[in-house]
Amino acid sequence: MTQAIRREVKALLGPRWTTRLRCLTRGLATPRWGNLRRVTPFSSNFGFDRGTPVDRYYLHRFLDAHRDRVTGDVLEIQLPDCATRYGRNLGAVHTVDINPAHRPTYVCDLARAGGVIPSDRYDCVLLPNTLCVLRDIDECLRQALRVLKPGGALLASTAGFVPLSADAPDYWHLSAAGWLEITGRVWPGCDVRVESHGNCLAATAAMLGLAHEELEPAELDVVDPRYPVLITLFCEKPRSW
Repeated sequence: MTQAIRREVKALLGPRWTTRLRCLTRGLATPRWGNLRRVTPFSSNFGFDRGTPVDRYYLHRFLDAHRDRVTGDVLEIQLPDCATRYGRNLGAVHTVDINPAHRPTYVCDLARAGGVIPSDRYDCVLLPNTLCVLRDIDECLRQALRVLKPGGALLASTAGFVPLSADAPDYWHLSAAGWLEITGRVWPGCDVRVESHGNCLAATAAMLGLAHEELEPAELDVVDPRYPVLITLFCEKPRSW
């Protein structure tokens, strides 16, 4: 078929049927949209009203894998939920938040915590699903490291392919490589591990507001770095700091 004839056929079929014909002739799979062909999600609340949001599957697995580091004196952002759920042999459990309504131990912007939270105070700092909403991200991460004891661990997570927050600004949705760039400049000399969690199915489910219980663990456990649902960060402060 000549180029001229191809152009005439495409013009006659239109773009949609041209694509369908191309997929058919090339043996490419075609989608069966069903009720997925929609411009509004199944849930506008990240899937909380259906079950557990998809990103929480990865967050809980990350924290469970590091239970041994959630110990001693712990500082957590906003509420101590993760410390009490995953911690062991806990000492003081404190919180920090800019909003006094959560009744945190320290009422302050984490980026302005100097002179408010003591240095080298905590064995563990927890920042679950937090980094994307911290405006001054570099200074927040520096302050989080400052209050960590030498040899202590910082566990953090942040959103990838999930809907933006409706009730607060949402600044940073980076790949694992992007977070490695940031942590490399704010946590020099630390043992830092950044991991991506999720795949195209998990990301699609998260964007549509589905719950992770609506997928199989075997589907959720597949990792494709091109579709990060959640990014997790582990940082150990050197003992010689």
